[in-house]
Amino acid sequence: MNTPEHELPCLPARRPDAHKGDFGLATIVGGSRGMAGAAALAGMAALRGGAGLVRVAVPGGCLDTVAGFEPSYMTVPLPEDDAGRIAAGAFDRIAELIEPASALACGPGLGRSTDLDQLVVRLYREVAKPMVFDADALNALAAAPDALAQPGGPRILTPHPGEFARLIGRKLDAEARLEAAVELANRCGVVVVLKGHATMVTDGRRRAINATGNPGMATGGAGDVLTGLIVALVCQRFAPFDAARLGVHLHGLAGDLAAEEMGQISLIAGDLIQYLSEAFWEYQDNFEDGA
Repeated sequence: MNTPEHELPCLPARRPDAHKGDFGLATIVGGSRGMAGAAALAGMAALRGGAGLVRVAVPGGCLDTVAGFEPSYMTVPLPEDDAGRIAAGAFDRIAELIEPASALACGPGLGRSTDLDQLVVRLYREVAKPMVFDADALNALAAAPDALAQPGGPRILTPHPGEFARLIGRKLDAEARLEAAVELANRCGVVVVLKGHATMVTDGRRRAINATGNPGMATGGAGDVLTGLIVALVCQRFAPFDAARLGVHLHGLAGDLAAEEMGQISLIAGDLIQYLSEAFWEYQDNFEDGA
């Protein structure tokens, strides 16, 4: 089922007496030496996406770098291995961060190691809170395919076509890939965001095809921005399917607004964050006009 814009979920008006606790605590787990920016982009997008509080948990060695991008989110150091990635022994510290979180995201800038793959699988299986899995967290799950059907709570997977091929163990053409995404979502009880031109969001029963976005968004970090935006919407009590499809729409709309000002060639991921506020305004105006 294709979902037109007016059927996207409504963004409710904020009460005059609202406080930051009303809009959730988003926790981002990711980052590694050389890829600290990915976690920072996700954290900044979660802030612009409306989460009341954002915490970015990264290896201790890149904490200062991540903190330097944005003073409005909190940062937490995690144990790291010799390569500057999150260490397997970080699970207990992450478990402490899970307790107060409204929703979590795992993957931006994470990197790969055998121990880290096992940590990701453990988070996927054991955490009851809603979680978004992206980037190398998806590659870790692809290395343990039996785990996909064992989510510990609500899960949103955001693969691009290459990551999706690894998740299902084979490459498919575009049409077959869409049907395989529906089957994966249905079999595993998750929401799949199959990224690309006309991104599809499915929970195995419903599907929504996105109409926003442009080729200028084919740039490093754009997926990290989407991850942060979706987790922020989950924090604001949107159901996973609704958070994913609204997040994809707004992400693409921000890209379209940015491209109107600076063109597609020069577009970078940070521009998407800059234009998210305008995307929210435009979507809310369109929603009210169509109501």
